[in-house]
Amino acid sequence: MRDLDLITIGRSSVDLYGAQVGGRLEDMASFQKYIGGSPTNMSVGTARLGLKSALLTRVGDEHMGRFIREQLVREGVCVDGVKTDPERLTALVLLGIRDEHRFPLIFYRENCADMALCEDDVDPAFIARARAIVATGTHLSHPRTEAAVMKALHLARANGAQTALDIDYRPNLWGLAGHGDGESRFIESAAVTAKLQATLHLFDLIVGTEEEFHIAGGSTDTIAALRAVRAGSGATLVCKRGPMGAVAFTGAVPDSLDEGEAGPGFPIEVFNVLGAGDGFMSGLLKGWLDGEAWPVALKYANACGAFAVSRHGCAPAYPSWEEMQFFFARGVVNPALRHDQPLEQIHWSTNRTGDWPEMRVFAFDHRMQLEALPGANPEKIGAFKELCLKAATQAQQGRPGYGILCDNRLGRDALHAAAETGLWIGRPVEWPGSRPLTLEPELGPDFGGLSEWPLAHVVKVLCFYHPDDTADIKAEQEATVTRLFHAARRNRLEFLLEVIPSKAGPVTDQTTAQVIQRFYDIGIFPDWWKLEPMQSEAGWQAAVDAITRNDAHTRGIVVLGLGESEDALAASFAAAAKFDLVKGFAVGRTIFAEAAEGYMAGSISADTAVEMMAATYTRLCTLWDAQRAAKG
Repeated sequence: MRDLDLITIGRSSVDLYGAQVGGRLEDMASFQKYIGGSPTNMSVGTARLGLKSALLTRVGDEHMGRFIREQLVREGVCVDGVKTDPERLTALVLLGIRDEHRFPLIFYRENCADMALCEDDVDPAFIARARAIVATGTHLSHPRTEAAVMKALHLARANGAQTALDIDYRPNLWGLAGHGDGESRFIESAAVTAKLQATLHLFDLIVGTEEEFHIAGGSTDTIAALRAVRAGSGATLVCKRGPMGAVAFTGAVPDSLDEGEAGPGFPIEVFNVLGAGDGFMSGLLKGWLDGEAWPVALKYANACGAFAVSRHGCAPAYPSWEEMQFFFARGVVNPALRHDQPLEQIHWSTNRTGDWPEMRVFAFDHRMQLEALPGANPEKIGAFKELCLKAATQAQQGRPGYGILCDNRLGRDALHAAAETGLWIGRPVEWPGSRPLTLEPELGPDFGGLSEWPLAHVVKVLCFYHPDDTADIKAEQEATVTRLFHAARRNRLEFLLEVIPSKAGPVTDQTTAQVIQRFYDIGIFPDWWKLEPMQSEAGWQAAVDAITRNDAHTRGIVVLGLGESEDALAASFAAAAKFDLVKGFAVGRTIFAEAAEGYMAGSISADTAVEMMAATYTRLCTLWDAQRAAKG
């Protein structure tokens, strides 16, 4: 059964991209970590466009290999062909953005895992699942990897699948340039030309830059090189021409590149050309495999390349299908696409990884309330929060859809211990009870503390905000939330905004919706909303309407507890569960209050505290699940 659209074969690495732009690689002070390698990038790029993609490669049996595998799963890429090599390390690349013309990079690929790919790694049953196999030139550079690629190509052709080659010429990876010349794109080599020409007949689609066709065709005259490739292959030839777009040749190569089939280009700022070809290839493969005409396929390809050159990183820059359609419909507004806020919002919200259709969150991020209990001190509160985590995992039992809210100031040990539990993790930043809003000192005056956070942690901020607040308090709170939101995005962290208008003034069914609309009006697009437990369906309807008309891609809403009784929460759950956008709850004191009081006073044991909290948390989970099921 063909359940895959394509399998890409070859390089898989971890890219460490210099975070500073405009300086030498020698002077980079910090790096952003992404998955990389041309076939790996293409597997992600095509998955984001809606194709069912898979990768055939090897990664090391270590942290970086696991990172690649886990990130591919998050992106929706099939990893059945990702083999773990027990002896070799995952490949690594260091990259920098010097200016629009210079992009220094260093390949750490000596005896790396992906270059150990061999024939035995190519399972005929796996290859038979795909409509197309996509190879890259680098894996033809070594006899062992070449044998693996050739086996996959012959199997694909025997199965009637299509085949594509991205020439992907890197002289450094063919042993033709030194370690410091990773940026080099072309060195003449008769041996490389001969190796490529021996395989050209196996492909239905061949893609490259003019320089890459020069190496494949054995001539630095582009037309002559294309004609030499055509002599050895009936494939459609797609020649990339940088800012001039690309052209496709399905038959004889004419006298001018301008006579090929072309798609529209997009006038954007060139910020980073690294990975642009893989983005281009992703869009091209989408159009090709969907059976689009070449001008349409090239339109997709040019758009994906445009996104790539305007953003930091390779695969993270590639668009989702929804994002690309928005771009086509609206056009270029800001040539620096990474500064186009509406486009960046769609990019962020449609490419987030992970799925949380249900949210049963135990919130023990409380600080002020626990500090006020008789017998409490920081050490005892920290120990109690570890008990809260234990209660959460007991209720979770390894299942998805459970989470915690835990602070770092008093709950550091619990927060760190939660990293491998599979729980959703939210982390508060507000100073407890503050109005106007102030933040925990750990963030620092520039909010730089967020740079230390794990990417799995969600920034949660509580704002006591009311539509009738004075202009001064509105302005102060809005400025803090705005700055925090952008700092979270800059650090690739999801953002949860909790608003409680009832603590700042009288409320009606429209009050929460008014607050939500105001935050959207000032450019705040939370990934999550945390709203107080309204018992009116009209109130929930107004809130849901306010969110959906502003953000079609929000993660959703969780209901907070406010220390209400289980009976009161049941009424709120009954009203909230009727709305799909409400994903669940984030409740704290209702679960832990009694146990915390007894534990701090020394009247109950740690085990008893865990049992009490686990039982209450489980009851609330069952209550929410029942209300959701009743919705039908």
